[in-house]
Amino acid sequence: MKEKLPPGQKAVERIVPLHIGSVPKFDPQNWSLVVDGEVEKTLRLKWNDVLSLPTVVSVSDFHCVEGWSVLDNKWEGIAFKTVVKMVSPKDNAKYVFFTCDDGYSTSQPLAELLGDDILLAYKLNDNPLQAEHGAPLRLIVPKKYAYKSAMWLRRITFTSKHELGYWELRGYSDTADPWKNDRYST
Repeated sequence: MKEKLPPGQKAVERIVPLHIGSVPKFDPQNWSLVVDGEVEKTLRLKWNDVLSLPTVVSVSDFHCVEGWSVLDNKWEGIAFKTVVKMVSPKDNAKYVFFTCDDGYSTSQPLAELLGDDILLAYKLNDNPLQAEHGAPLRLIVPKKYAYKSAMWLRRITFTSKHELGYWELRGYSDTADPWKNDRYST
């Protein structure tokens, strides 16, 4: 049986809000998410558009690179695969770059974002996602350290070339695999 906690992690009761700047204000009337880049169809989704998309629920663990984990989080939102189908990435789209309201960014290979547990989440444990946890919309990538689960999403760009994000440019691992204790670039 697989261990519940990756190496170097300890279980805690709640997700600790960590971010690089101030918590952005959310105005549902003016907010939008842009999905662009190497795609057949660019999208600009308003908040009501996001809420009208099919909803999925996924229960997963959340691992912070600082050494804590919160087990069995119930996330609700849109399957990332739904957005992929809506924009139809071109054949040369191999990566996805995420840009956030606070200036944060991260990127990942498209192939790693197609799992059923990858969400654009707006609820946590049956409650609307709180601002300090990334509301209105955050990426959830359970198999990676939390810095790959970008908060306050505003743009999703499909690219042919890999770009490093905020923490990856500052020495954190680009693969961010908690089960390999892969915290920092070598």
